[in-house]
Amino acid sequence: MTFAPSPSPVMERPSRVDVAVIDTDIHIAFPSGDVLTNYLPPEWRDHHRMFGMRGHQGSHYPRAMPNAARHDSWPAAGGPPGSNLHFLQEQLLDGWAIEYGILNPLVGVGEQRNLAYGAALARAVNTWQLHDWVEPEPRLRASVVVPWEDGGLAAAEIDHWGGNPAFVQALLIVRTREPLGRRKYWKMYEAAERHNMPIGIHFGGAGGGPITGAGWPSHYIEDHGGMPQAFQAQVISMIFEGIFERFPGLQIVLIEGGFAWIPPMLWRMDAAWRKLGAETPYLNRPPSEIFREHFWVSTQPMEEPRQREHFRQLLEQIDMDDRLLFATDYPHWDFDAPDQAFPIELDPVRKRNFMAENARRLYHLGEE
Repeated sequence: MTFAPSPSPVMERPSRVDVAVIDTDIHIAFPSGDVLTNYLPPEWRDHHRMFGMRGHQGSHYPRAMPNAARHDSWPAAGGPPGSNLHFLQEQLLDGWAIEYGILNPLVGVGEQRNLAYGAALARAVNTWQLHDWVEPEPRLRASVVVPWEDGGLAAAEIDHWGGNPAFVQALLIVRTREPLGRRKYWKMYEAAERHNMPIGIHFGGAGGGPITGAGWPSHYIEDHGGMPQAFQAQVISMIFEGIFERFPGLQIVLIEGGFAWIPPMLWRMDAAWRKLGAETPYLNRPPSEIFREHFWVSTQPMEEPRQREHFRQLLEQIDMDDRLLFATDYPHWDFDAPDQAFPIELDPVRKRNFMAENARRLYHLGEE
């Protein structure tokens, strides 16, 4: 079925939000296991019922909140948070007059050891997004969930959905089995570039080894607070492996990983490149320039320095006014409300860009 976008409904925006809002990180869930099973190809249904999915869906550690969700996000009709379209419309889209929202289902299809099963799960999840969410709600757009550990299978899934305007990016999690600069992922990048589709890299995953550079932590708070380490490692890998020299049109969105770590990482990479650049002769310009041409960053979780004015200094240091994307992370417990997310009052241009216009440009929203 082909997705035919409709104009977004016109509604009165809550008075406390005075600009357009595009939410780039909304999480949805299956209302029951039967829904996923029904979307699987017949040849995989018995396999799914008998063996099920493997992997930790986002963490090795018990969550601080059930489903990592807000207390008020459980639908009265039943099912987990993010599983009921009507309730999501009421609580998020209508409640905050969201113009567009990007769906990022964290199902873990890429963490399956059986890669063919992972590909079947990806197709089922993407079909479900289209039929149950985007087609009935014109304000929503979907992410192509891909079996990321096999570049060829991931490319095939991107090629399948790449011409459909319902899907605006491909999606994987940040803790992969190998650094994302490795050749095994290149076919995925080639397909994303072919369809002018950004790749979103989201918080979470179990990865291929200990989840910190120093081994296994003891607590969920360490797992949660240490996630930026994985984002830094992936950025460094992709830049120094020369991904963007091979795929110059590729765009990467870092989702839910924070952004205060970006300036010192860029300074360190540039310093290393000046001293050790002979090791990567295909890089003929500073890594910081490559980063600012190919990476976008979501705002959630928002950085909150003790002295609020330091946030303004951070914005100057990252120098990404045209690449910062607002996100709520609905329905998770650390949800950022559109009227309270930023710790300082933004100037009008920054506010419009961060809250909507950067995302509109990246995802070509309204151009269908």
